[in-house]
Amino acid sequence: MPRKPWAFCPQCGAALADVPYEGATRRGCAAEGCGFVHYENPVPVAAAIVERPDGVILARNAAWPEKLFGLITGFVERGEHPALTAAREVEEELGLTPSEPTFVGVYDFPQMNQVIIAYHVTVTGEPTLSAELAAWKVIPVEKLRPWPMGTGYALRDWLASRQG
Repeated sequence: MPRKPWAFCPQCGAALADVPYEGATRRGCAAEGCGFVHYENPVPVAAAIVERPDGVILARNAAWPEKLFGLITGFVERGEHPALTAAREVEEELGLTPSEPTFVGVYDFPQMNQVIIAYHVTVTGEPTLSAELAAWKVIPVEKLRPWPMGTGYALRDWLASRQG
């Protein structure tokens, strides 16, 4: 679900419009003398493939439909390395202790205007859900099936790396 573009200028309050800027069209303020440009740069998000001996944990965000499960994700905070974000999110959202994150890859997620930086972690402990999550389940690695967008590509690449 694409995000709606900003409607008003955060500097002067005028309505934003598509304006010419450096040979392209960007969302910007057309008000005299303002010059604000909204670049709509993607937001960095860290994702964790959370593995335990019986499989990979998938979780359902409390705001998602009943049957939709995915990887643990979170926004990278200012000054935080994405690997630390992935580990922090596993601790915060599942109450588990993660191993040192292992880099999987970087993935464009234009539907959410995000760049996903994915990691794999093994965990210890028993999951306890944060208020952000509604449910979790474990899928045996041999039964995992990547989905064709966002974090699904990270899962695809991680599964391929395990085969040799």
